[in-house]
Amino acid sequence: MSKHTDATEVLLEKKGCAGVITLNRPKVLNTLTLNMIRQIYPQLKKWEQDPETFLIIIKGAGGKAFCAGGDIRVVSEAEKANQKIAPLFFREEYMLNNAIGSCQKPYVALLHGITMGGGVGISVHGQFRVATEKCLFAMPETAIELPIQCWIEVVRVNTGIPKETIMSFTRLFPDVGGGYFLPRLQGKLGYFLALTGFRLKGRDVYRAGIATHFVDSEKLGVLEEDLLALKSPSKEDVAAVLENYHTECKIDRDKSFILEEHLDKINSCFSANTMEQIIENLQQDGSSFALEQLKVINKMSPTSLKITLRQLMEGSSKTLQEVLTMEYRLSQACMRGHDFHEGVRALLIDKDRSPKWKPADLKEVTDEYLNNHFKSLGSNDLKF
Repeated sequence: MSKHTDATEVLLEKKGCAGVITLNRPKVLNTLTLNMIRQIYPQLKKWEQDPETFLIIIKGAGGKAFCAGGDIRVVSEAEKANQKIAPLFFREEYMLNNAIGSCQKPYVALLHGITMGGGVGISVHGQFRVATEKCLFAMPETAIELPIQCWIEVVRVNTGIPKETIMSFTRLFPDVGGGYFLPRLQGKLGYFLALTGFRLKGRDVYRAGIATHFVDSEKLGVLEEDLLALKSPSKEDVAAVLENYHTECKIDRDKSFILEEHLDKINSCFSANTMEQIIENLQQDGSSFALEQLKVINKMSPTSLKITLRQLMEGSSKTLQEVLTMEYRLSQACMRGHDFHEGVRALLIDKDRSPKWKPADLKEVTDEYLNNHFKSLGSNDLKF
């Protein structure tokens, strides 16, 4: 039984014991559209209640990406034309993120290729996240312009996808529940990843605690077949299959975590409660690693940096639903603000790559200005 959506953007199929979701837009890195979200959500709920469906698998087509997020350029252009797509897109996307986080059936995301932004939201909240050596993870939302040009070039070379297309998937803060899972990574690693847009690849996605398992990409097909062949599996049965493949994988087994030697610096520099203090910590550290991160941070939107730090600090003690409610407020404030649209303009529309942030300096991002981004939307708040 298969259910094909408009233009087959996503395939929803019952195979063996599992419901299988295949994101099917490989030419644009399997990015999410509102239509796809509206197809996946009700099917996920149906499978969760179906006694003949024992697990759910989600994967991306084409081999280059699991999912690079959503095409935010479309959202930005619609907003400027006074077409209110953003409230619907973010509301329904976050509802899907929550449904995955609360799903009562084992949920297995196969993170093969680029996994970024919204792609993180439809994977990281599930029980099982399986990375391969080709997984490329980042939450580069604070870096909506120049700071991730090197990262974009890596993606472009590896995939052949135009950099303008890649960049159109970014946002202004690490949403889709980033405020929940990032501060729960080891030490201050999540704060570092969120504020710098640093990329992780392959086994490092597992070592960072983002993936639960690491598997050779050539074995993904067989792994999926083994999962589908299970008879009325429990969560433990699914875990046992994944663990077996994880244990057998030898790729980069002897390599240390790419950030291992810098973890002490990350923990000390990013433990501050203000962006100003984080920057001062990096300056005082003075190492080449610290100065490189400083260079990246200094090019970012000051508003984005302060929003992100507060988002993670508050999210560290909130439930996933509370975080998504907070992030929905932030998404609407950012869409009303200047910097999101300016970032899209600078890279995708005028392509001058010279964003003019407003406010242009961290000290101009006052507590009052910041508080307005976190204020309740009253009856328009996200509700579950």
